[in-house]
Amino acid sequence: MSGTPFLLIDAGNSRVKWALTYDAHGGKPTRSGAFAHPADDAPPIPPADWLTLPVPIGAWVSNVAGETVARRIDALLDARWPGLPRTTIRATARQCGVTNAYTTPSALGSDRWAGLIGAHAAFPGEHLLIATFGTATTLEALRADGTFTGGLIAPGWSLMMRSLGEHTAQLPTLDAHAARGLLGKADSISSGAFATDTPRSLSAGCMLAQAGLVERGWRDLQAAWQVPVRLVIGGGAADEVAGALQVPYTRHDALVLSGLALIAADSPAPSSSAHP
Repeated sequence: MSGTPFLLIDAGNSRVKWALTYDAHGGKPTRSGAFAHPADDAPPIPPADWLTLPVPIGAWVSNVAGETVARRIDALLDARWPGLPRTTIRATARQCGVTNAYTTPSALGSDRWAGLIGAHAAFPGEHLLIATFGTATTLEALRADGTFTGGLIAPGWSLMMRSLGEHTAQLPTLDAHAARGLLGKADSISSGAFATDTPRSLSAGCMLAQAGLVERGWRDLQAAWQVPVRLVIGGGAADEVAGALQVPYTRHDALVLSGLALIAADSPAPSSSAHP
C-alpha cells in the first residue's frame, strides 16, 4: 500500500482522531486532526479537513464508543467517499509482533490493542508500561518480546472529578477545562502542598490519584520483572498528569493511530464498505 494513502480513525469516548498516511512504518502522517462526536440528529457533514484529502484506499477504524458512533462514522465516510472500503479492527491473539495474553483476546479494547502495537514498534526491544489518560485511565504492561501481560483500568481524571460532583451533595462538578486553571504550578502539586479551597482540593486530589496509580504500577512492574521499564504516557489529560509524576516518562500521543497504520499495512486491502 506504499503508493496509496489510507485513512486511520481512532474513535474514543470523548472525540474522534484521524490521520491520513502513505507510510505505515515509522513515517509521519500526511494529514491528521480530531473532531467532537456529532450530535444524534446532526446531518452527516464530513470534517472540513476531509474535503481536501485524496481518496484513500480504505479506512481502518478503532471504535470504543459504541454502535451509535459507528453509524455516525459510517455516515461521515459515505458522505465524503461513498462506498469507501473500511475495516473496523478488533483485538486478536497475535498481530504485528504483539501477543495478547488476555483470557479472551477479543475482549481487549481495540484502542488498547492498536496502542500496544504502536508502542511495540515505537520502542523496539524495550519493556514498557503504557499509560493513557482519557475518559478512562489505562495501564498496559508490554514485554520487550511483544507480549502484553495485562493491564489496569481506572476512571480518568475528568470522570473522577465529575463522579464526585454528581454523587456528593457539597462538592462541585468540575470538568477538565475548569479544573486545569485550578492546578497551579506543577511543582506546587508534586511538593505535597495541600489546597485551601474545595475546587482546588478536588482537582489536585484527583490528579494525584492518577499520578499515584501510574507510579505504583511502574514501580511494581519493575520489581516484578527485575528489568528497567520505560513509562510511556499519552491521552487528553497527559499534560496535567505529567506535571504531577515523580518518575521518568516518555510522551507519545499517537500510539493508537500508529498501531492502526501497522495493522492496515499488515492486512489485505478492504474490498467493500462492509465491516466485520
